[in-house]
Amino acid sequence: MTQGILGDGSAAAVDESVAGTPRTIHVGHDRPIRISTGHRLLHHDGNCARPHGHNYEIAVTLEGELTAEGWIVDKGDVTDVIEEWDHTFLLERGDPLIDAFHESGDGDAVVVLDHPPTAEVMSVVLERKLERALPENVHGVSVRVDETRELCGETAR
Repeated sequence: MTQGILGDGSAAAVDESVAGTPRTIHVGHDRPIRISTGHRLLHHDGNCARPHGHNYEIAVTLEGELTAEGWIVDKGDVTDVIEEWDHTFLLERGDPLIDAFHESGDGDAVVVLDHPPTAEVMSVVLERKLERALPENVHGVSVRVDETRELCGETAR
């Protein structure tokens, strides 16, 4: 047995045969992580070329091995990465709105992506951000981004 620490600071024994066991965790599947984010699709011919926003719903699936604490990752570490985009504006590199945000003093509210800020691209970028931010025992990250009830982007299976 190894000693773990519970959320209330008390010690808990974690059976060593459990640590290292492969598991999957779902964050935000029944109750999605919600962020309000603006964007526009610079080279789109329709309404999405205009600046607008969505209340995105995000769900994450993680694969990895259990730690001595009895989890793959702390849920807060996942939500912290995603919430970095809450109340920001996602723009594609080269969009003239980037300069406008900086000139208005709101440059810290812009997230510049190398690709159009679609739900599909957002899911890829968030997956990569999570892969960099989470511990080494996490080796599989999948993100689903629901832009509307009709449109979502996620890892292809």
